[in-house]
Amino acid sequence: MRSYRQYCALARGLDVVGDRWTLLLVRELLEGPRRYRDLLDGLPGIATNLLAERLRGLEASGVVVRRDDGRYALTPWGQGLREVLYTFARWAAPLMAVPLGDDAFRPHWLHNLVGALFDDVDPERANLTVELRCEDEPSTIIAAAGRVRITHGSVPDPDVVLAGPPNGVIGLLAGRIDEAFATDLGVTIIGDARQLTHLRPRPLPETGGPPPRPTGTRSLG
Repeated sequence: MRSYRQYCALARGLDVVGDRWTLLLVRELLEGPRRYRDLLDGLPGIATNLLAERLRGLEASGVVVRRDDGRYALTPWGQGLREVLYTFARWAAPLMAVPLGDDAFRPHWLHNLVGALFDDVDPERANLTVELRCEDEPSTIIAAAGRVRITHGSVPDPDVVLAGPPNGVIGLLAGRIDEAFATDLGVTIIGDARQLTHLRPRPLPETGGPPPRPTGTRSLG
């Protein structure tokens, strides 16, 4: 990427991560080290040569390191992008009101969204387990001691199970839609959905109006 050649932290940061696909590549590495083929699967649409180029650039900049086992990982400095991406994801959350359509989706992308919604410590947050089933990879949200984490797979006897399209599941978790609307979207709910309010997601930014969307759809906002 050509440098902006501006003595400004934002410009210099964009010199490092401003290229197309770069921040999505960082997203894939936030959960931990990944092999090249795993990164390809998590970045549908990227060309193999472009992925290799982005990885080389991030390695040269000190954001990513290739480990001895061949996997790529964020450096401690690269991990500092987590807060940046979570803040940006919360800002962009109203755009998720647009239906999935033909957009690609990977279930593990929910993990970063959950991290963005619940990355704070809330002493009033109740203990709760919520299983998410979007496509074939279940995940479980575990709220305990005011913190929220998400793990791959299921746990015995979750308090609530949400299964169905990601736009409905996300809308419920974020508190943007109610149970009736989620059901209309095709979400199956096992357990008392009212318990989800006890997760206490971080407030999402309000917009001046709904984001552009195809005619005939309902907004999650």
